[in-house]
Amino acid sequence: MQNTRYAPNGMVCSVDHLASSAGVAALDRGGSAADAAIAANAVLAVTAPHMCGLGGDLFALVHDGSGAVAALNASGRAGSGADPDRLRAEGHRGMPHQHDIRSVPVPGCVDGWLALHARYGRLPLADLLRPAIGLARDGFPASPLMLPGARLAAQRPGGGDYTAVRTVGDRMARPGLARTLESVAAAGRDGFYLGEFGEGLIELGDGEYTRSDLASPLADWAEPLRVRAFGHDVWSIPPNSQGYLLLLSLGIADGLDLPISPRHPAWAHLLAEAARAAGHDRLDVLHEGAKDVLTDDEITRRRAMVDPAARLRVRVPSADGDTTYLCAVDGDGMGVSLIQSNAAGFGSMLFEPRTGINLHNRGIGFSLRPGHPAEYGPGRRPPHTLAPALITRPDGSLRSVVGTMGGDAQPQILLQVITRLLKYGESPGKSVSRPRWRLSPGDTGFDTWAAPEDPLVELEEGATWSDGLTALGHRVAAQPYGSAFGHAHLIDVRPDGMLAGAADPRSIIGAAIGR
Repeated sequence: MQNTRYAPNGMVCSVDHLASSAGVAALDRGGSAADAAIAANAVLAVTAPHMCGLGGDLFALVHDGSGAVAALNASGRAGSGADPDRLRAEGHRGMPHQHDIRSVPVPGCVDGWLALHARYGRLPLADLLRPAIGLARDGFPASPLMLPGARLAAQRPGGGDYTAVRTVGDRMARPGLARTLESVAAAGRDGFYLGEFGEGLIELGDGEYTRSDLASPLADWAEPLRVRAFGHDVWSIPPNSQGYLLLLSLGIADGLDLPISPRHPAWAHLLAEAARAAGHDRLDVLHEGAKDVLTDDEITRRRAMVDPAARLRVRVPSADGDTTYLCAVDGDGMGVSLIQSNAAGFGSMLFEPRTGINLHNRGIGFSLRPGHPAEYGPGRRPPHTLAPALITRPDGSLRSVVGTMGGDAQPQILLQVITRLLKYGESPGKSVSRPRWRLSPGDTGFDTWAAPEDPLVELEEGATWSDGLTALGHRVAAQPYGSAFGHAHLIDVRPDGMLAGAADPRSIIGAAIGR
């Protein structure tokens, strides 16, 4: 399936045509790519609560049009009441997956919007939020991807907005979210963190958070990570993001003898082994303060682990993700690669009671192993699966913005998409729509690296690699084509300046819209 769209002056790709349209409308009014990304993400916070929202976190990469790349980390921190000893005393060996406020760091999304807008915005924030406010107040059509989770959400305390959803296309309004967005438009971060939402979060937390936890800004500008692969520089977010896994995998793959066609089983084998060599020790390596995770020596060392003729045997270390990705490029060459997430579907399945905003469960990334550098504790950021990407040419000009949802599999999905784009010259439509493999993410979508020595390689319907992978020692399982293999969106800037973009067909209602 090919779904590449072309445009001369700007483009927005997202999982929802309503969000992409809001982003393009911002571009039409003279807004920057950052303005477009905020407008689109705000709409998604309304229409895609099963993937993202004001109760979740945000990361972004920005190419400013002149060659500089910046990384924004707007991931939340655990509250002052975080107590790992209490969880261990209750018998927990890992963080609770859902229905427990302790897996809910203070959400960073709104601080991320404000930081992005302060540095790169051109239009008033209120103008950018207006489309989302209108949809939340007046109603929007329920999407097919929201429907299964909405039925569960309607049964949870605070989930009353979802009782109106019976079938695809039903009108759903979110009045509490509309009020919250209006408060952000009028009062900035205080309208959110110290307003109705913040007060409700403190009450729901019952000691997990203090007012000072919510008063402290959560967004930081960081130095992005970079690797040279297939003649380009690929950029991602540093830890606490797992973006380094994508860059390690690409660096490893760039030095391997890949076959002439991605249809060959050796293609899937070598890329899967590159992903395993990069990620097998992630649970020990990834934490907020991790350093030197991406060096030339480390890429060389891990590349040597890959055997072209057999599945990698790794020593175990001692010890469906639901996210949305969007990207935007404006007529001045600015590109934004933005990812925003609840972690699991509807996140923690907890709802702030005053506004009905569902809360993420990114705290599942914390460790409960005493002394672990990612141990759950006050003010700490958890390891994150979110890993947006941005690609530049050797002269520093913007080539592509790309990313995907997919939990632990995000780096694996992007490894395939980017390799198809850069090495094999496939169009954005082909790169994002072709069948994929992924290493089994376990029961929750976040368990891939709990047993890295013998992963199940799941193959999407239409893949051609099954027999060849089995012969090389892999355990293989077939899966249907669909959202389990991510929603990857991509905008590519051609040498003549024309934009070519594609929204993943797995997202069903996604759209790449240009101007």
